[in-house]
Amino acid sequence: MDNGGIVIGLVIVVLVLRRQLGTRPVHGRGPVILLGVLGLLGIAALAFGVASVVQYHPLGAATIALTAASLAVSAGFGAARARTVRVWHAAEGRALRRGTVATAVLWFVSMAVHIGMDRWIDHTTGVGMLGLSTLYLCLAVTLTVQHLCVRRRAATAS
Repeated sequence: MDNGGIVIGLVIVVLVLRRQLGTRPVHGRGPVILLGVLGLLGIAALAFGVASVVQYHPLGAATIALTAASLAVSAGFGAARARTVRVWHAAEGRALRRGTVATAVLWFVSMAVHIGMDRWIDHTTGVGMLGLSTLYLCLAVTLTVQHLCVRRRAATAS
């Protein structure tokens, strides 16, 4: 991942953090459109990333395993962050949520881990931009897992 990719990733995290640290309702449908757009962008970017490698040589087992691990780690961070989000019910009965300092810290840690894994993925390929191409898909995975876990907590919170 080049410095431009790191800057893009950090800008995205700052925008996400700004939204996550504010008080918002926990919707049943949630950010379906955002997650859908991120998922589609992620799949398209991953396809281009794979194409940038396979034009020179086939994907190796290590590259595939690291890419899958990157998605799994993203899911894990989403679940961990969901536990740091404060969830409560307002007087009118509507569920509300707000991220905490721990939520913000976990976002930055997850970004650093993602950057490291991106570089590792690109090191295994020797060419192309497969690592950077996983950013949108990892964001879609981590935000979806976090959203589902927060929704579950809101449903059981009193």
